[in-house]
Amino acid sequence: MAKSLDAEWAAIEAEERKLAERRKAHQAKLREASIAAVERAGMLRLPIDRLEGLMKAVKKLGWDEVEKRLDCGPISAGA
Repeated sequence: MAKSLDAEWAAIEAEERKLAERRKAHQAKLREASIAAVERAGMLRLPIDRLEGLMKAVKKLGWDEVEKRLDCGPISAGA
């Protein structure tokens, strides 16, 4: 009985490691998609000081307030 319990525990741990690796890979894909969206919008062509200033303003106001002020509704990846 103990061997089967140990084997089951080892299988669970292996599944957890695989899931953690999948999550990490998915996060990397999300990051790359976000960078691509920023690049498509032309924001990477801004001078660094302007981009930093814009990001500081967004951080200060929060995304909800930025969306409200721009009157564009929720900003989504498909927009």
